Amino acid sequence: MKLNQLKPARGATHRRKRLGIGTGSGHGGTSTRGNKGLYSRSGGTLPNWFEGGQMPLQRRIPKRGFKNYTRVEHQVINVRDLERFAAGSEVGPAELHAAGLIRKSPRPVKLLASGEVRHAVTVRVHAASRAAIEKVKQGGGTVELLRPAAAAAPPEPEAAPRVEAETPAAADAPDADGEKEAEPEASAAPADETEREQ
Repeated sequence: MKLNQLKPARGATHRRKRLGIGTGSGHGGTSTRGNKGLYSRSGGTLPNWFEGGQMPLQRRIPKRGFKNYTRVEHQVINVRDLERFAAGSEVGPAELHAAGLIRKSPRPVKLLASGEVRHAVTVRVHAASRAAIEKVKQGGGTVELLRPAAAAAPPEPEAAPRVEAETPAAADAPDADGEKEAEPEASAAPADETEREQ
């Protein structure tokens, strides 16, 4: 047998049912949908959870508790895991990942107090229990808490210098010496001309 001689088994494939091409096809009229009802309409399908009208399963089962969307999930290591590092070494997320103790993921690392460490190491983690910090200090080491990496905020644009328009009230305000600027005197008509007009 060759590749060009391969074909599906008998009965594995069927001719596509052609609908809506007239009564002579045997599927005319209502196109195998019947006269009325849900399934004769367009969009006449039911969701997978529908159980014929009875109370569906997701509404029958009890609900309790809630999901804390502010919860921070840590990668946990214990004090006993620090024994594999040499005395005086600095242990951070990169060293813990190289040792196979944590996964390389953005989740922070937390140190818990199970086990003992007998030599001094400098541990840099994002969180640690109080008992774990005390055990590391008893061995002569220290624990430094790291801040989780946050996305850098874009720099704020510099504000343009604000130019304040001079208001009429500011023009009437006195000077620094306390004297008010003199207003120009209105030109008065000579008295002799007004007398002549009278």
